[in-house]
Amino acid sequence: MSDFEIPKREESIVFVGDSITAGGDWQRWFPEYDVHVEATPGDATDRLNERLPAVIDLQPEMLAILIGSNDFGQSRSVEYVVRSIEYFLAMVRQDVPGSRTLVQSILPRGREFSDDIQDANRHLRQYARNVNAQYLDLWPTMATEDGELRPEFTTDRLHLTADGYQAWLSELRPALERLVDAPPMSRPISIIRDVAAI
Repeated sequence: MSDFEIPKREESIVFVGDSITAGGDWQRWFPEYDVHVEATPGDATDRLNERLPAVIDLQPEMLAILIGSNDFGQSRSVEYVVRSIEYFLAMVRQDVPGSRTLVQSILPRGREFSDDIQDANRHLRQYARNVNAQYLDLWPTMATEDGELRPEFTTDRLHLTADGYQAWLSELRPALERLVDAPPMSRPISIIRDVAAI
């Protein structure tokens, strides 16, 4: 191995999300991890149930989730989005109890969605603590004062440009470094609600 190669760690990580995650060059950005991606353009939180079996089969040491923006574009409620993500996190905690999870705040998009997205993010921040997951607030870096995705990071108020990805990575890298040393989500918990009933 040359002096310039990054030694590969044993940790596996799954990035879960939508087109923003799908558009990332994760293996190049994080060569020290065993990287897996569960994301497709257009994914909304109702796809999280379909992602669960793959995540459970992988039994990753770490998981990073960023999803929910497309739901608001489809006029779904804050409650629907929050409950869908909460259900996914609860199932991960139950079926991959040794994992360490990073919940990332739903990214801003057009300012007309700002209030709902910020409301959802407040709920997700609280729930992350409840399941011993870490929470990364991306809004200070990614949002304008009126809650829109910064124009220098997008061309359509939704998807990220190269500069947008670099801004995201500037927050994500240190968060993942902290996640390596974080405790796992701990013991399994019981699931008492059915997301299909939402």
